[in-house]
Amino acid sequence: MITAADPWQGHDDTVLFTALLTATPTLIALLAYLCSRFTARARRHRTAAGVTRDVSLTAVAAGLAVYLWGLLDLLFLGDQEQAQECERQRPEGAVLVGRRGDFVPLRLVCEVSDGRDYSVVVPGCINPTLTVLLVLALLGAAVSAVLHHQQRTPTQKKG
Repeated sequence: MITAADPWQGHDDTVLFTALLTATPTLIALLAYLCSRFTARARRHRTAAGVTRDVSLTAVAAGLAVYLWGLLDLLFLGDQEQAQECERQRPEGAVLVGRRGDFVPLRLVCEVSDGRDYSVVVPGCINPTLTVLLVLALLGAAVSAVLHHQQRTPTQKKG
């Protein structure tokens, strides 16, 4: 049993599996929706708001795929392999005192006795990529909302 005071806790397996089992069908559904936007009928009814919405959803789908990649890295590396990776990348002369797993940002952190810590296992490109995709998704959603509002609001004519 892992307790909150356990310095060697990694990622909670229940949360890890829940994230995997939730993100995977969500990604599949997003991809199915985005593929449906390429049909001839969908292309005829394309609007600027719809295109920016689809760009935003594409960024969300790419972010989910990148996050799943990181989760799979953690899933397929057991506790023993994680401990070995912490030991392998340990700074010279430092003593390992703990290990913790964070889901946001996605990382496995090894803690050493002098108070420093370092991240292992999760590829270093995952969190920066997620940040860029999140910003792109938020910008696309905001632009889509503004365009949709402008499209639905009738323009007032003076005179």
